[in-house]
Amino acid sequence: MDAKFLEHFSGIEDPRIERRKRHELLDILFLSVCAVLAGADGWEAIEDFGHTKLQWLRKYVPLNNGIPRHDTIARVLCRLDPQALQSSFIGWMQACVQAVGGQVVAIDGKTVRRSFDTASRKHSLHLVSAWAVGHGVVLGQVKTEAKSNEITAIPALLELLELKGCIVTLDAMGCQKAIAAKIREKKADYVLVLKANQEGLHEQVEEFFSTARRSGFKGVKHEYVEQTEGGHGRVEVRRCWQSPHIEYLQGHGQWAGLKSIALVESERHSNGKVSVERRYYLSSLKLDAQALGQAVRAHWGIENSLLWALDVTYREDDSRIRRGHAAENFSTLRRLTLNLLKQETTRPLSQRKKRMVCGWDDDYREKVLYGRNL
Repeated sequence: MDAKFLEHFSGIEDPRIERRKRHELLDILFLSVCAVLAGADGWEAIEDFGHTKLQWLRKYVPLNNGIPRHDTIARVLCRLDPQALQSSFIGWMQACVQAVGGQVVAIDGKTVRRSFDTASRKHSLHLVSAWAVGHGVVLGQVKTEAKSNEITAIPALLELLELKGCIVTLDAMGCQKAIAAKIREKKADYVLVLKANQEGLHEQVEEFFSTARRSGFKGVKHEYVEQTEGGHGRVEVRRCWQSPHIEYLQGHGQWAGLKSIALVESERHSNGKVSVERRYYLSSLKLDAQALGQAVRAHWGIENSLLWALDVTYREDDSRIRRGHAAENFSTLRRLTLNLLKQETTRPLSQRKKRMVCGWDDDYREKVLYGRNL
């Protein structure tokens, strides 16, 4: 984080009445970011951090009336327009990340499980996030009310991002013609998991590869790569077959830019047992099984590096913040600070320990915030 943070977030409209405002919005946002970075998971913790680090915070923002009370912080973030905060976050990320083009951008959803409110019949918050695998950062997120609405949320998220030259990967929920078209419109390629939500197409691709494998791919144009990895008593063999023969697929012309289909097989050996999992894919990539297999492998980075970190490092699923827009805005703060933590590499610590050190050490916190551009 550098001056670009203040530049990008200073344009957010303050939801409060001017005559009743004692604390500047940018002061509250900067305090909240620093506190969440240092381990704060709620309003009172943000206030406590502010009182402890008031002198340090005033190096960057004036805080002319001191630290706001926790109920003031909560009220502001409950009312703050989450789309405005998200747009500022995305703008800041695009300014900081040098070049996303050429890398895998994985898109997946996550539910904040305790953000529901039974009394007001408010569903749990569900967010769709875009993860730049190479940079290891969240590029942006969009809220959806329910898992089924990812189909409409994903195009909205894609519209916000600069994706030229990227490979966008999605699970079966994102395997939709409109989503494929939006990715191509953004001048990016796609690798989409094909499952039962595209029943007829899935069966055709499965039959194609079953027939081709039985014949040893005789007369069938394709590429094949295999990779073996082992560790901790487990061996995994990953195989990828990719073929440009899409002409056999019913309705293949309705998928924008479709150039190939693929089968990825994972064979796991553990404790004397063998399990095999097969997944089928639609892709706009030309024949290059190595690139496609790497994109598939990279997609799981969003599960291991983002979703797991939000649960373990930030305990997001335990959060009961739910009033107004607070849950969505607080989730943006988590992702923003996780980006910062992942980019600080001078100390070989887990993200959880980095948060702890940010709470203790002013110099280290400053390094995480201002050390270098993403």
